[in-house]
Amino acid sequence: MKKKAVALVLAASMISAVLAGCAAAAPATTEPAAEAVEEEAEAPAEEAEAAPAAEATGKTVGIAMPTQSLERWNRDGSYLKEQFESRGYATELVFSDNKIEQQVKDLENMIADEVDLLVIAAIDGESLSQVLADAKDAGIPVIAYDRLIMNTDAVSYYVSFDNYTVGTLQGQFVVDQLDLDNVDGPFNIEFTAGDPADNNAGFFFNGAYDVLKPYIEAGKLNVVSGQTQFDQVATAQWNTETAMKRFQNILASYYSDGTVLDVALCSNDSTALGVAQAIETDYAGDNTVLVTGQDGDEANLANIVDGKQTMTVYKAVANEAVATLDLGDALLNGETPDEGLIAASNWDFDCAYDTSSYDNGTGIIPSYLLVPTVVTKDNMVEELVTPGYYTQDDAGYLHPTN
Repeated sequence: MKKKAVALVLAASMISAVLAGCAAAAPATTEPAAEAVEEEAEAPAEEAEAAPAAEATGKTVGIAMPTQSLERWNRDGSYLKEQFESRGYATELVFSDNKIEQQVKDLENMIADEVDLLVIAAIDGESLSQVLADAKDAGIPVIAYDRLIMNTDAVSYYVSFDNYTVGTLQGQFVVDQLDLDNVDGPFNIEFTAGDPADNNAGFFFNGAYDVLKPYIEAGKLNVVSGQTQFDQVATAQWNTETAMKRFQNILASYYSDGTVLDVALCSNDSTALGVAQAIETDYAGDNTVLVTGQDGDEANLANIVDGKQTMTVYKAVANEAVATLDLGDALLNGETPDEGLIAASNWDFDCAYDTSSYDNGTGIIPSYLLVPTVVTKDNMVEELVTPGYYTQDDAGYLHPTN
């Protein structure tokens, strides 16, 4: 079975139960919910009746996710857990409630438990140097998952999507939708970026801004608020309410006199959700504002159907988990993976091996970078439903596969 097919079987069994707990953050735990995990485990077992159970390896993988309050981290944690367990590894999965000190404690506990591999999506990429020094001393390899971990030589590899490309896709979408190469405008645009503690946030913002900067300088795009620096538009913890309140202030300060807002470029879906709410309740204009996003969260896909959001950049986290599994498997078998891992693994998705782009302050971290996809109302069935990531109901709304 191709690796993508394996990931989709996981999608069918895991997403529905996991997302039930997304509405509020949960405290750090080694399982999202004991009862839910038991229920989730039953469906894959039925799917796999014809195949023998994976032989236990006697090794344990520690998986540290930032929070359960964002839909995507529930998906990532569940996919990773199921992928590693499908190959015979025991797992310890923790969610750290977006608290740096909790994530440090969680990692300390996993190191004390003598796990054989750590897969970490950091809350704050700058805050794990000491605990990961302990991991290195214990001989535990570390995979930085989705977010690069900074200022430590304990990180062996980085697995993510091409984060700069996420931003360029958003920026180019704006260029194409407004036909900026052929139309003078001017059009008004405002930016909303992500968490300053997340190393990826700068890549997302810079990718988009680098595409749009020539049009801003040419006067085709106008940032009425003047807020064009990352630290001016950043959103702590990617928080929806924080993004909403900031955008309400922008609308009240710069657009209440009837000034038209054409574009709200948001780096991800949780911020886009807040911005779309602010536009719906506080924007004085009657035009449809182009709103970007990233992640393919269920609520945002509904907004795309309803015309409240225009696009999202989708990152197939099931594929990211597959890449992490094969990388982790190689490390646990004493190998030193390189570009050859991609061909050897026969992945059914695009991935690049990068040894030049991601310097964490101690040197370049070898990286496996997957390719994201632009999703709109016009192609969401092709990109999300046909591959099996989501189903579509009779009203046209998408739901994670269940």
